Amino acid sequence: MAQVRWTDFAIDELNQIGEFISNDSLLYAEITVSELFAATDILEKFPKTGTTVRMFQNENIRQLIKGSYRIIYLIIDAESIDILTVHHGSRLISNIVGDTTK
Repeated sequence: MAQVRWTDFAIDELNQIGEFISNDSLLYAEITVSELFAATDILEKFPKTGTTVRMFQNENIRQLIKGSYRIIYLIIDAESIDILTVHHGSRLISNIVGDTTK
């Protein structure tokens, strides 16, 4: 079973999502953040459940789609997965993974 670790960047993105949604509804913000966080639980047993992110040309960089959000993660090895970022699907992906694409 793999250990799923959230990077500081991904936690910051998740917090920003929560803050943005809370401007309209604190309850909906809490629900959304909780659901996004919980969506990665499946990766412990099924790390390749997400689809690859073509632009990175690395089959270990994958994404889970949860509602309008993309959860981008990196399979480091059979024991470790890092959540790289969470962001709204309408946003373009910039250089969110740094040197992990090499």
